Amino acid sequence: MRFVIIGGDAAGMSAASRARRNDPKLEITVLEQGADVSYSACNIPYNIADPARELDDLVVRSAAAFRDKQGIDLRTGHRVERIDRDARTVHGRRGDGTAFAVPYDRLLIATGATSIRPAIEGMDLPGVFTVKNLEDGRRIKRFLRERKAERAVILGMGYIALEMTEALVDLGLAVDLVKPRAGLLPWLHRELAKPVRELLEQRGVGLYDGYRVDRISADGDRLTVHAGDLALSADLVIAAIGVTPCAQLAEAAGLELSVGGSIATDRTLRTSDPEIFAAGDCADSYHLVTGAKTWIPLALRANRAGWAVADNVCGGRVELPGVAGTAVFKVFDMQVARTGLSLAEARAAGFDPVEVQIRSRSRAGIYPGARPLYVAMAGDRASGRLLGAQMTGVDQVAHRINAAAVALLAGMRVDEFSQSDLAYAPPFGPTWDPLLVAANQLIKQFSA
Repeated sequence: MRFVIIGGDAAGMSAASRARRNDPKLEITVLEQGADVSYSACNIPYNIADPARELDDLVVRSAAAFRDKQGIDLRTGHRVERIDRDARTVHGRRGDGTAFAVPYDRLLIATGATSIRPAIEGMDLPGVFTVKNLEDGRRIKRFLRERKAERAVILGMGYIALEMTEALVDLGLAVDLVKPRAGLLPWLHRELAKPVRELLEQRGVGLYDGYRVDRISADGDRLTVHAGDLALSADLVIAAIGVTPCAQLAEAAGLELSVGGSIATDRTLRTSDPEIFAAGDCADSYHLVTGAKTWIPLALRANRAGWAVADNVCGGRVELPGVAGTAVFKVFDMQVARTGLSLAEARAAGFDPVEVQIRSRSRAGIYPGARPLYVAMAGDRASGRLLGAQMTGVDQVAHRINAAAVALLAGMRVDEFSQSDLAYAPPFGPTWDPLLVAANQLIKQFSA
């Protein structure tokens, strides 16, 4: 059987490696348009912050290792341009412009996502960048190496925008952030957002939320970001306003699309063509809380989905339950984490949500280093079900959110979660874990 994979990053190479372990004789071909495969895109901002490191340090496994050690026919510089479903063949062009055609019995589309480039004048100017892949990172590092950059403007205030803010400030640049909507992250509870905003302002970061960028202009090497009456000067501009699924191949082939333009899949990762699978940031998934289709690009999901595709291609039947949108990031010392639904998202999904917000401490109060820790938690009034949780703080946040994520997978009610036997010791938290405090407060609100 011929198993062909379009895309050589997380989902694609996870599927290829797993399929090779499942079936040593399977004919596996991976077609990747770029030169880089199997790399840690999430580490790009941290790599940029360290001029001594090369971007190639983020490659998890080289193309040669896949070819030589696993016998995978990995073809870099091969851009797929068309899927012929009737002939079960993919067509494309190599880097030198010559055409190729590869037949398949089972096909995986793992084309990922691409950075959103706002449709404004000046996005093509030198010094304007996006941050999505290794080549993006190389361009930014090369620019910073060759230019004495002092100021940067970042479009957006999401995960990547805030991580890049930290990286550039650590390199000595002054940074301004600008976005059209008010607030940092649209899902983050306003009380939890306050300490994040305060920390950014303490670090000298300019925050201009509520400003829609009209254009970017250049005067020699100097750039200016124009947003109404606001004009922000910069040596470089980074657009970090989000990503969109790369589903053009699937759409052109007549496959069904889903939320946000992602490729529609069932729980086995099959598309509307049962011989074609889709996985990773190009594909949709099911939300654990709502049961509805969603599109939340996540690294763990991409790798897990790649494994599931490989198992299903090799004769198994693996169904993935879905995602809760669990995520965490840091900006300077502040950790921000979430899982499940925010209050607004829960209301939009048809729940009758109740929310509480509490301030606790990261460690026992008498233990050195205890810091404020903020929790917001939402539950459904009618069923008592836990719907989501958010946390911010400079200490003991990142792994704490996982307890709530597991509870969402289990479909627990808030009163059940409140009885969780969570570990306690003074260096790691108070006797009543902040999540348990929030759960107990939420239970009271159900009957209020």
